[in-house]
Amino acid sequence: MSNSIKVIHEGQQLEIAAGSTGFELFTSKTIVASRVNGELKDLAHKFADGDVVEGVEISSQDGLNILRHSTAHVLAQAVQSINPEAKLGIGPPVTDGFYYDFDVVEPFTPEDLRALEKAMDRIIRGGQRFVRRVTTDADAIVELANEPYKLELIGLKSGNQDVGEGAAEVGAGELTIYDNIDPATGDTKWRDLCRGPHLPNTRMIGAGFALTRVAAAYWRGNEKNKQLQRIYGTAWPTKDELRAYQERVEEAAKRDHRRLGAELDLFSFPEEIGSGLAVFHPKGGIIRRVMEDYSRQRHEEDGYEFVYSPHITKSNLFETSGHLAWYADGMFPPLQLDEERDENGVVRKQGADYYLKPMNCPFHILIFKSQGRSYRDLPLRMFEFGTVYRYEKSGVLHGLTRARGFTQDDAHLFVTPETMEAELTNVLNFVLDLLRDYGLDDFYLELSTKEEGNPKFVGDDAIWQSATATLEKVATQSGLELVPDPGGAAFYGPKISVQARDAIGRTWQMSTIQLDFNLPERFDLEYTAADGSRQRPVMIHRALFGSIERFFGVLTEHYAGHFPPWLAPLQVVGIPVADAFSEYLHGIVSQLREAGVRVTVDDSDDRMQKKIRNHTKDRVPFQLIAGGEDEAAGAVSFRYRDGRQENGVPVAEAIERILTAIRNKEQV
Repeated sequence: MSNSIKVIHEGQQLEIAAGSTGFELFTSKTIVASRVNGELKDLAHKFADGDVVEGVEISSQDGLNILRHSTAHVLAQAVQSINPEAKLGIGPPVTDGFYYDFDVVEPFTPEDLRALEKAMDRIIRGGQRFVRRVTTDADAIVELANEPYKLELIGLKSGNQDVGEGAAEVGAGELTIYDNIDPATGDTKWRDLCRGPHLPNTRMIGAGFALTRVAAAYWRGNEKNKQLQRIYGTAWPTKDELRAYQERVEEAAKRDHRRLGAELDLFSFPEEIGSGLAVFHPKGGIIRRVMEDYSRQRHEEDGYEFVYSPHITKSNLFETSGHLAWYADGMFPPLQLDEERDENGVVRKQGADYYLKPMNCPFHILIFKSQGRSYRDLPLRMFEFGTVYRYEKSGVLHGLTRARGFTQDDAHLFVTPETMEAELTNVLNFVLDLLRDYGLDDFYLELSTKEEGNPKFVGDDAIWQSATATLEKVATQSGLELVPDPGGAAFYGPKISVQARDAIGRTWQMSTIQLDFNLPERFDLEYTAADGSRQRPVMIHRALFGSIERFFGVLTEHYAGHFPPWLAPLQVVGIPVADAFSEYLHGIVSQLREAGVRVTVDDSDDRMQKKIRNHTKDRVPFQLIAGGEDEAAGAVSFRYRDGRQENGVPVAEAIERILTAIRNKEQV
């Protein structure tokens, strides 16, 4: 038997000792795991002859996930060291952190989190080793007999059922448990059902971790299950990176659109209406109207035709479209209407189920189908500000960015196969240009494709492949970074999504462009081709903002409430130094108002300095201040939101500055 094996590392063939692991191959202390033939493995994993191996840096996304997953284990160990009766749920890594769910009698408090961090620090400094151990269902059931949620996951895996959020514990492959081993004594200090991989030891977690908050969460995300206590945390390779993250979180909290919406009197979510259903106040209504009006203008210039559809429909429409089969969980329950009974209560006309619409696309399809279409009619570009309703679980609702009722700026384009690629290119350029006008200019693209073998996705594989290849070509030609998103497609076709980074570097999914060969087939759509034959059109779904509400929330956070003048609800306020100069300012304000500027004069009894503070707090872009010298010179003092002030600006110049900033959509 040979004492050596050959592996491929960084494109080079290496001869290493048989039984070698990542510990021997990788010398850098920043390597925390191995990727072997594309799969993540612990550093203790033994390589086989012919393996293709690479090291996983702790700063990479996979490395961060491993760090955070290991930290979640340490949290769970700390919880059970303080409260041995706590039952374990799941503890996966998530964006920028991790969580772990616990079944405990008393909810966790902020004081508990501080105590848990101290307990975690002791475990981390102890340098316990994470050791993977393969087990059987039968042995695991005995070993974890006091962990009912782990037993449920084992049962789901044994029955080949979907484990959902529990995939980090019992995904595909063999069943494994990770033991935390005391390096001094070899004793097992704690264990957890887990797929791994993990850091070699707890000491590698270091000091770059923190527990952040507590929330309630239903077991496996199902509101019919027991509500558990979820502890969230974050972990980073260094303390400095942790501090930088905490500063970003603090800045994001200042920009939270829910907070700013209340402070600036833009919108609210009255309890009397229900969760996830917003009302826009006058100031917010102005911003929304301006957003919509500009979008309408641009769509008209680009050849879109406006349509309107009702908010409710009989069930058969969504049966034909497939939404009831594939999207029923995201729809509100039906309304049963139109049933007629005679005087004896006997049904003489059957009723029908009506649904609040979660999508606009079937309505636009019916408009297309309402008359015969020729190739000369195509591309047919329909656009609607269509309000839809989706039954989002209460736990995922988040202000305007995740709501139950919202208005999509929804377009559906019907094109011939021959013009599909050109139309997709035009649509993508249109989307990017319009987003730039609203102040977003840092983009990358995501290509969402089907997951092979997943029954969620409908339609012929060859058509999917053709659609995906076309979208990929168009996305690549844009010159933007293209990131794959396998399995992320809609059930009816692949899509490109535009991801935009905001002022503090966060990524938001903006516009989606989806190809659809399936719905035209389901609705039997046809057009007359140039040769007189009947052909099937290709359908393109396109939501530019995603929804008006969500885009409103994103822009509020992007600008931190300091909307550019063209969007600001109040663009200019006049502030007289004393009452005697109010009339002078009113004359200037009249000129601005005639030019379409949203402007007022503050004639309140407040002192001038308080007026300046109030309107600065309200984030009004321009303040025009006037006193005796200004009136004598036919000028004003120009004050900006950041406190800068220019004195003695001639009135004509001041008006032109304001109009130019609004016209050019400048930020000031």
